[in-house]
Amino acid sequence: MPKLTVDGIEVEVPAGATVLQACEAAGKEIPRFCYHERLSIAGNCRMCLVEVKPGPPKPQASCALPAADNQDVRTDSAMVKAAREGVMEFLLINHPLDCPICDQGGECDLQDQSVAYGRGHSRYTENKRAVTEKYMGPIVKTVMTRCIQCTRCVRFAEEVAGVEEIGAIYRGENMQITSYLEQAVTSELSGNVVDLCPVGALTSKPYAFEARPWELRKTLAIDVMDAVGTNIRIDSRGRGVLRVLPRINEDVNEEWAHDKTRHHVDGLSFRRLDKPYVRKDGKLVEATWDEAFAAIAVAAKGAGDKVAAIHGDLLDCETIFAAKKLVQSFGSTMLEGRQTGMAYDTSSLAAVNFNTTIAGVETADVILLVGTNLRWEAPLVNTRVRKAIKRGAKVFAIGPETDLTYKTTWLGNDLGLLGKLPQAAADAFKDAKRPMVIVGGAALKNGHGAALALAKQLDLVREGWNGFNVLHMAASRMGGLMLGFASKGGIADIVAAQPKLTFFLGADEVDFSAFANSFNVYIGHHGDKGAHAADVILPGASYAEKHGTYVNLEGRVQRSEKAVSAPGDAREDWTILRALSEVMGKTLPFDSFGELRAAMAAEVSALGSEGLASFDWNPPALDAKGEGEVAYPIADFYLTNAICRASPTMQRCSAELIHGQDFAEAAE
Repeated sequence: MPKLTVDGIEVEVPAGATVLQACEAAGKEIPRFCYHERLSIAGNCRMCLVEVKPGPPKPQASCALPAADNQDVRTDSAMVKAAREGVMEFLLINHPLDCPICDQGGECDLQDQSVAYGRGHSRYTENKRAVTEKYMGPIVKTVMTRCIQCTRCVRFAEEVAGVEEIGAIYRGENMQITSYLEQAVTSELSGNVVDLCPVGALTSKPYAFEARPWELRKTLAIDVMDAVGTNIRIDSRGRGVLRVLPRINEDVNEEWAHDKTRHHVDGLSFRRLDKPYVRKDGKLVEATWDEAFAAIAVAAKGAGDKVAAIHGDLLDCETIFAAKKLVQSFGSTMLEGRQTGMAYDTSSLAAVNFNTTIAGVETADVILLVGTNLRWEAPLVNTRVRKAIKRGAKVFAIGPETDLTYKTTWLGNDLGLLGKLPQAAADAFKDAKRPMVIVGGAALKNGHGAALALAKQLDLVREGWNGFNVLHMAASRMGGLMLGFASKGGIADIVAAQPKLTFFLGADEVDFSAFANSFNVYIGHHGDKGAHAADVILPGASYAEKHGTYVNLEGRVQRSEKAVSAPGDAREDWTILRALSEVMGKTLPFDSFGELRAAMAAEVSALGSEGLASFDWNPPALDAKGEGEVAYPIADFYLTNAICRASPTMQRCSAELIHGQDFAEAAE
């Protein structure tokens, strides 16, 4: 471990560290534009210049200089100050200086560093160059005259997203950053380049000219667009959510978020349910809360114990728990959260958990994907697989061939392969020290038992390592399973029991024709499929409009805070269930959110505190025969839930990036 001195402070850094990292370890701030901790080193902005002795009598780029023993680094000498001022002056030579109309204003690295490290004036009097705007799709807006060629976006697209569609053309002063053939960038992670861009060259197209950062109220929350549990920050103004940005969490999402997480937010304003509705003479008509509750109470009297509840993919644990207690008060156990009809054994939570953990994927040396299109079902798990490959991991897959952004050996599309892996895969697993299998939702029905048998055969579970993983796609799935919100045979069991009263809690993907003889109550926030099939609609709150607990696919319990209020007469879901229970004479035993959360934690202790829940490895004995072909469950990445389907941005992304529709750009 090298020892060196930074401005008179002696520091020791790990082998392979750079001088820039050594300076930060000493508490010194080093300005930079091209350097980023998660990307390869480019060394082309030269803003991070420092003076190093022994060495040549000139400033050196600290981001690309390895730290070594006995170095004397100066970050505050006159030479360094003059060098940084010169670099900043060059960077601003062609910059348009249009901060008042730039969306990056107020959170711009160039603004901050020009004030801190730049000169008070420029000696450059020639005309500035201009660059034509580039088209990068419906997510990223470009003003390329502002670009300082830091190449962060280029490196991100290649190294993290795995879609080499952004690059540089021409040379010298004529260099320009552009997308391939000026077409839309097809990566589902493209929005991250907006965060990476240190100037206003790449900004968010849906958020353009909406607000300044100091106008926004910032709320810490958890994303519900998939089961990864991405840590996000909701930026709101008044009663509207204007944007979502990722927060850093090394164990979950690092600092990335996919485009659906970032840009579904306009869907929170469209197709919202803001009043109760009751079906009369075959038509849904507006009603008061009392009228809606009275209609449900009448249905409940004739239902007996034939009461069921089905929850959707975006629900918080508190609402699931309240619904469970309400259904149980009728003496019923008809509870289900796998709304599309999936059925698999849930007697052991470890057997349906992502046991390796998301961060642990990076350390695997052989990976088998079974029935999962990882790029769409969990993009931020897919980025971890890419990192594992860079460390030498081999990836095999069973399912229809698709582009996962990395080299994959496709074994075929037959779950029977789980019983006898092809020789190449078998040999790779034989020598593996950290083998891993990821079972997707498409393989659980006919391949769960075979995958568990394979886990034993390949010794996936060993001291300090559990390589058996199930990949869920719904943010509410693990929380619902922990709360026992599942029937042995899935929704088929509930349909067979013929419920007379059914609560659909944000469930829009159900086959509602199977519930034609039931009195259907929909509690949700969007007028989607579930609302159309309901006899009574009770307007609920979206994830951004309530406090909640969410459990991600690896069993990590996380809390989300309320950012804005629900529109109109809509109420938080648990309050609806509490008020309804009183009208039906089945009063639930909690009067506040705190009491509800405490009751939930008393029943399932793991939900009482944040962190990774622990599940004992005791897999059930299932039929080990795998059979059938895989059909991936997600047909359109951008339209997987009610919020996305209401979002104009997500509709545009689907039309352009999935279905190839052309959109004419207005001349400017």
